[in-house]
Amino acid sequence: MTQVRYFAAAEEFAGRATEQRDDATLGALRRTLAADYPALGAILPRCAVLVDGRRSDDETTLGAASVVDVLPPFAGG
Repeated sequence: MTQVRYFAAAEEFAGRATEQRDDATLGALRRTLAADYPALGAILPRCAVLVDGRRSDDETTLGAASVVDVLPPFAGG
C-alpha cells in the first residue's frame, strides 16, 4: 500500500498526518482523496503532490513502496 503524507492545511483537511492507500495511479489517488475529504479536494488542484520526492503526473503508477507527499500552497511573510 502507498503511504500518503499530508502537510500543513492538507493535514488539517484530511484529519490525519499519514495514511495507507491502495490506489493504482496518482490520478486515481487524487480522485479518491477529493471524494473522501471534500475540504482537501477543494485545495488539491493547487497542492504540490510528490511521488517519491518528485513531481509526477496523474498517469504515475503507485506501488507498495511509494510515498506520496501532499503539500498545500504556502504563504510566507
